[in-house]
Amino acid sequence: MKAFKTLRIWTALGTCIATLACAGGGRPDGGPVPDDGVDGPAGIGMRGRSVDRKVRPGITVLLDDSIKLVAGKRVALVTNQTGVDEKGRRTVDLLFSDVRAQRAGVKLVKLFAPEHGALGTLDREGLDDEKDTRTGLTVHSLYKRRTMAPADSLLQDVDVIVVDLQDIGTRTWTYVGVVLYSMQAAERRGIPVLVLDRPNPISGAFTEGALLDSALANAAYPTDTGKTNGFAIYASPLRHGLTMGELARLFQANLKLGARLTVIPMRNWRRAMWFDETDLPWVKPSPNMPNITSALLYPALVPFEASNLSVGRGTEQPFQRVGAPWLNTDRVVRLLEDLSLTGVKFRAERFTPDKPGDNKYAGRSIPGIRLEVTDRERVQPARLGAAILWAINRAHPDSLRLTTAGFDLRMGSARMREALLGGGDPDAVLDRLLPTVMAFEKDARRFHLYR
Repeated sequence: MKAFKTLRIWTALGTCIATLACAGGGRPDGGPVPDDGVDGPAGIGMRGRSVDRKVRPGITVLLDDSIKLVAGKRVALVTNQTGVDEKGRRTVDLLFSDVRAQRAGVKLVKLFAPEHGALGTLDREGLDDEKDTRTGLTVHSLYKRRTMAPADSLLQDVDVIVVDLQDIGTRTWTYVGVVLYSMQAAERRGIPVLVLDRPNPISGAFTEGALLDSALANAAYPTDTGKTNGFAIYASPLRHGLTMGELARLFQANLKLGARLTVIPMRNWRRAMWFDETDLPWVKPSPNMPNITSALLYPALVPFEASNLSVGRGTEQPFQRVGAPWLNTDRVVRLLEDLSLTGVKFRAERFTPDKPGDNKYAGRSIPGIRLEVTDRERVQPARLGAAILWAINRAHPDSLRLTTAGFDLRMGSARMREALLGGGDPDAVLDRLLPTVMAFEKDARRFHLYR
């Protein structure tokens, strides 16, 4: 088994395709970039750029520069606890009572929330509608048995849908499905949709991992009897390297949506930025996403939600550890260390999930492996996830259990899973993905809003 020796191939726009095995390395220019050239309505992101170089999210830019887009309009807002400005003020409150919105005659009339609810604290299906105590508005749940679209009946008195949700840079995030479904709902009702953009927390400079097999991707409008799930909607890499606004633009073009889409871009964000470099407040996007480290390692471990392994839900480090009662941690750690994976180390430990949302090994002390990031610029989470599957299966071919349909929807490819379970070199398996990942990245450049 050969060691991983990885080259980061940087495109002219600074996106890294981290899937080629060879020697070497490189980085893009990390210096500041001007805001001119940012796409979107005239003037967005331009005001005050010579004075204020801090990152400002889409909601701030909307209120400062582009309030005319919602002036006098009845607004339906799709958001949750992540919808805040740089001072931590809720987008809900800003559109409801901020003086800029009031002067423009903005009328906030509907609220919608995705998986985990309006406060982001719920970790189960079947979420009911809630009441927003500050505005008195009902928060309509978009997560019942699965991710849903805003109902036509609830959009009859709406002039524009505004979406403000935090993505985490991974294809399997259901909030991305909410954006797509909101665009489809807007198209059905003939009303415009505005997406207030936010950073990709694990930077927009890296693209890697299997593209979701087109046979598995389902971007259809969700119905009560449909098979949509909100997280396997488009054939993109596991780590896509885009912002929520850029994804919306990609969906608009490549899925040929007829919705009138406007993306309100951030001010002063650039692709190489990680979230902790933006000075924006980190608000947990879900109960099991406490920090950027979990967000970075999430693409590596999310496929194992469809297995008999715990991914650390119910602990203080979800998606930073993996374990099971039958796991021989010393052996698996040795196998992983032999691969010389970059930017990460492995440590055997025991952990006890406390009321985990996945109900795996609740209250039991189980052997596990802790993933410790040593250099986040060099971690390749998709390659890491492939290596973990290969190593655990090699150590425990009779104990590891996968729900293949769910695993493939998350990892993205049945062929990739089969190759790894068959003993295939994870390095070689990932290298074979390079042409499709590069093709996606090349196409995605058309929708970039930032350098």
